[in-house]
Amino acid sequence: METIVSISNLSKTYGNGYQALKNIDLDIHRGEILALLGPNGAGKTTLISIICGIVNASEGEVLVDGYDNVKDFRATRRLIGLVPQELTLGAFDKVINTLRFSRGMFGKKPDEEYLDYLLKKLSLWEKRNSEILALSGGMKRRVLIGKALSHQPMILFLDEPTAGVDVELRKDMWDIVRDLREAGVTIILTTHYIEEAEAIADRVGVINNGELLIVDDKESIMHKLGKKQMCIELEQPTETIPAPLSAWSLELISEGRQLSYTYDPKEEHTGIASLLDAIRETDLVIKDISTSQSSLEEIFVSLVKGES
Repeated sequence: METIVSISNLSKTYGNGYQALKNIDLDIHRGEILALLGPNGAGKTTLISIICGIVNASEGEVLVDGYDNVKDFRATRRLIGLVPQELTLGAFDKVINTLRFSRGMFGKKPDEEYLDYLLKKLSLWEKRNSEILALSGGMKRRVLIGKALSHQPMILFLDEPTAGVDVELRKDMWDIVRDLREAGVTIILTTHYIEEAEAIADRVGVINNGELLIVDDKESIMHKLGKKQMCIELEQPTETIPAPLSAWSLELISEGRQLSYTYDPKEEHTGIASLLDAIRETDLVIKDISTSQSSLEEIFVSLVKGES
């Protein structure tokens, strides 16, 4: 796939010695939705800020559609829209004027037809002449998105866009994101809601302690890092796992009514057949068997804990 943002050997160390990013290499594909996951302080916002030219990198290079984001700052910034975490809006500005001003800031000619379309798409049409201070938090979030899109960028960064918003607005926001992707806009978002990243993103990246641990599509991550769990329900509960089963890493759950066995489905020998044979040689009687796959959240937690 064609690369629209190329990040090479990117690092950021602040004056107090804190290293926020460590040798990040990342290619972002044109027209994709990339979700960046990570705990607070992982480096997500720092990475976005450097790409957008708000923060200077200590080392490395960022190319946006072939332009160096330091040497060709104006060219790259015109290609980018940013929706920050904070509600940074003028309290007494009208909604429509906020969008007009932002569009003009990027050197774009007035286009009332496009701004009207944007207001309607974001369900802001009825509020277009309202002052920002009169809007709810959710509406202010919509204005931020409108402001970021006012100059028709090719790339949109959403930094925790659904933090603190209600479920309805969250759903509307993801509908908007999907429509933008269909229109060819490349979208990079950070989120704490892993289920949302799983549902909407083409690829998922995990950042922790300033390092990019993995970037891949969801299915590949599940295949590479996912585990399966087999749950063996017993006819009668047991207080202990019989000694002949000690060769398998079994866990006794549900007050002794179930045995849990975690295995790697990619291994040639999972140990399942020999485990079931061994159980039959004991006094335990199998009532039912079920399996489940690791969720993206479980993989994320495992990755982050492993790097802590």
